[in-house]
Amino acid sequence: MKMTAIIPARGGSKGVPKKNIIMLGKHPLIAYSIAAAKMSTMIDDVVVSTDCKEIAEISKRYGAEVPFLRPKEISQDNSTDIEFFCHYIEFCRDTGRELTEYLVHLRPIVPLREVELLDAGIKSLLSDSEASSMRSVYPTGFSPYKVFWMQDEYLKGFFPDDPRPEYHNLPRQQFPQTFIPNGYVDVVRVSTIDQSALYGDNMLGFATYKVPDIDTIEDFYEANELLSDERFSLLVQYLEKYI
Repeated sequence: MKMTAIIPARGGSKGVPKKNIIMLGKHPLIAYSIAAAKMSTMIDDVVVSTDCKEIAEISKRYGAEVPFLRPKEISQDNSTDIEFFCHYIEFCRDTGRELTEYLVHLRPIVPLREVELLDAGIKSLLSDSEASSMRSVYPTGFSPYKVFWMQDEYLKGFFPDDPRPEYHNLPRQQFPQTFIPNGYVDVVRVSTIDQSALYGDNMLGFATYKVPDIDTIEDFYEANELLSDERFSLLVQYLEKYI
């Protein structure tokens, strides 16, 4: 079964300007996601969806396809993920480009991936016929049952229908393990998107570990220190041919 990876990389970024092409080690940030996709045994095509010509040229240099420049109106700070997916799907249908049943979402702000783990995430969705999508997550050390919001200076729990009196005072072991999406690898179905949903009702979880999510310059420093980690040695070695 053929599978396409979509790497979204808009040019605008208020926190770190042109974040997607700032150098991480010896390569621009986006190169790491392109390399992981090209090393994958499950991914056949690697497409970068960007509105920026400079990002497009760099992406092509590292082996990705950039068949279009994404419209500016869906490349804003408040633009949603489903918009660029819908744009890609529409582009394929309008131009006759092959549209695979599954689309792998690789965010360039998560540069460090083990390819075997990436492939395992994709396989987890393929082995579950009832899943509408898959999202990678990592376990969080806190529970939302312990979190409050404030109304008129009074604390309110987020689970008012919980039948347990003052449930938020219970030991954390009595609450379910919770997870946070980490962008390591997500997979969506075109059929789910055709129903105006990105992930659908049966979102399969794939647990990984926490990895750097590049949002600030400090995050670049953290990721740079991990480049020597044995887990990412194959990824770094693969990119050496582009030096």
